[in-house]
Amino acid sequence: MTMARTDFVDRSPLTRDALAFASQRHAGQRRAFDDLPFVTHPVEVACLLHEAGYSDEVVAAGVLHDVLEDTDAEPSELETRFGSRVAELVAAVSDDPAIEDHGERKAALRRQVARAGECAAVVFAADKVSKAREMRVRVSRGRFERGDESKMAHYEASLHMLSEVIPDHKLVDQLRMELDALGALPAGGL
Repeated sequence: MTMARTDFVDRSPLTRDALAFASQRHAGQRRAFDDLPFVTHPVEVACLLHEAGYSDEVVAAGVLHDVLEDTDAEPSELETRFGSRVAELVAAVSDDPAIEDHGERKAALRRQVARAGECAAVVFAADKVSKAREMRVRVSRGRFERGDESKMAHYEASLHMLSEVIPDHKLVDQLRMELDALGALPAGGL
């Protein structure tokens, strides 16, 4: 992300604090496909939400969307530090680790997001746009991973759900374009 794309963080105190927290909690984690710090992904999600005009609370939730799944952060800690609305949004886009079957866990997550309302849906949509972009770059470089088929199925099902929950939303259109571009690549339809 360029400085111009993230300068809004200076004007968004909750997002700034969320970025510091996420950077600390995701420290040492790397993105598999390009070895960049993992926090690059939550920053992209925050940028997408900011560019779509969402509030500091929603953008902060975008920064924090993976901390419950990928770190030792607890929901109560998010509520104390960032308020109940941010904590609720992050919880709404976090899957239930008690559901062992991957497909069932992702289906339950989509239902959970659909019930949680527009703000949770846009955080989820921004996450999927970012992850689909990552997959598109990786696949365009000829790098396929085990599980890509199930990821693609989840992204397609997510697009279907989001099209019903937030129809005609810019982020839904972006996700559709990313998935179309991914499907156009050799072996992109996986």
